[in-house]
Amino acid sequence: MDTATSPAPATLTMPRSLFLLSIFYGGMVCIAGVLGNKQVALGPLAVEAGIFAFLLLVVTSSSIAELHGREIANRLVLWGFIPLLVSLALTILVLNVPAAPAMDPARLSAFETMMSGTPRIWLGGIVAYGLSTLLNVTIFTRLKGSEGARLLWLRSAVASGLSQIVDTLIFIGIAFYGVFPIGELLVGQMLAKVTLSIVLVPPLIYFFVWLGRRLDSRLS
Repeated sequence: MDTATSPAPATLTMPRSLFLLSIFYGGMVCIAGVLGNKQVALGPLAVEAGIFAFLLLVVTSSSIAELHGREIANRLVLWGFIPLLVSLALTILVLNVPAAPAMDPARLSAFETMMSGTPRIWLGGIVAYGLSTLLNVTIFTRLKGSEGARLLWLRSAVASGLSQIVDTLIFIGIAFYGVFPIGELLVGQMLAKVTLSIVLVPPLIYFFVWLGRRLDSRLS
């Protein structure tokens, strides 16, 4: 065989920004549910701490949509189900494996309290993640299609705010409907999440997009 004329093997290349943001995205998918075990007070508003990781998912998927297009951003959201489901499966496994006899009972009780959840809560989190994040990417890119690359701050605020409303309706509806009255909880969570979306998401998307372009420009 003439090796001098044989074609070189094809290599797959990925933009540096997409590679690094995808790794970051996977980490936020896994930690969001853990942080959600604590409620934090933001002035008069109370919200589960998992919202901060979830907003970073919104920021990351929107930034990837801005840098690499809607199709890739949607694919990232769908691939995000893998670390989400695997971390859930590992949680269930660890909760069912007997603890070491030497483990402090107080620590064991605290761990089990924090990591345990009902099937409805787990299902609500999975469904809310998928639908609300895909909705965010859809709204974000549709708005870009109508006004071009301008008004990034407005597109990010609108898409994030609307997706957070949907996220709250889905999660609380699946997890708690019929368990107790959810009207007041829905209103409070929506207000808190929309406020955080408007305040935090636009500047973070500007930063992520700027960082992604800097990373990719170093390859050219």
